[in-house]
Amino acid sequence: MTNEKNNKMLESQLFKGIALFTPGGDLIYCIDYNKKDKWHLHLCVALQEILNLSEPPHFLVPCYTATIDHWLNPRTQEIQTFAEAYPAVMRYKSLLGAIFDTGNLAWQASPWQEGICEQMVLATYRASFPELWEDHDLIVRLDSQGNINAYQPSNFNLQPENLKTQGYVLRLFVAGHSITTERSLENLQVLLERSLGYPYTLKVIDVLTHPEQAEINQVSATPTLVKVWPHPIRRIVGDLNNVDKLLQMLDIKDHS
Repeated sequence: MTNEKNNKMLESQLFKGIALFTPGGDLIYCIDYNKKDKWHLHLCVALQEILNLSEPPHFLVPCYTATIDHWLNPRTQEIQTFAEAYPAVMRYKSLLGAIFDTGNLAWQASPWQEGICEQMVLATYRASFPELWEDHDLIVRLDSQGNINAYQPSNFNLQPENLKTQGYVLRLFVAGHSITTERSLENLQVLLERSLGYPYTLKVIDVLTHPEQAEINQVSATPTLVKVWPHPIRRIVGDLNNVDKLLQMLDIKDHS
């Protein structure tokens, strides 16, 4: 029993972490104990939804990321840590230490990718992604299910209500395109425009084209509407024309 307990404690200390910054200083990150792949892409997609970007900002990955890996050395059976960050985000070492709980760990500098991360090259994206050059006081954690969570490091005075980015992030999962789907979408957009006091992002995802998104978001039937942000995460499966259920999901109490 003692060995089993020790093994569980050991597993809880092994993880891979990835942080993605924007030129404006916003941060989205994840901590994955299963060390799955494609997390950089997940962070880009989540950042697209939060800031309502035209597409995922993949160009940030080779320039504005930091990674940390707690791994077990099979030879010594000791936990070792490797942490590296690109030069553009080395100034956020204290923040990285807070979110990954690394204390005074020394972060290694990743090699700068010439021709990709030069300021003149990055500036060419600014017209298409102006939101990335703004500071929204955004620190967000993405969990293993693709859910967005606000995060407040203990040594940073940041509360969710103080975030400048306020709004709703919604995902509508459908299976193919039909007249019924189009009508439901039109009715949903009318209701959102009439009822929400904040801006919203509604992303329509076809599970036939993107089955991996259905798996990440635990969608087993369509149509499914998921309120990703603000918390708590809620969803409606099936009839999207039920106004009362929609307003309850969006936590809108006064909808007269």
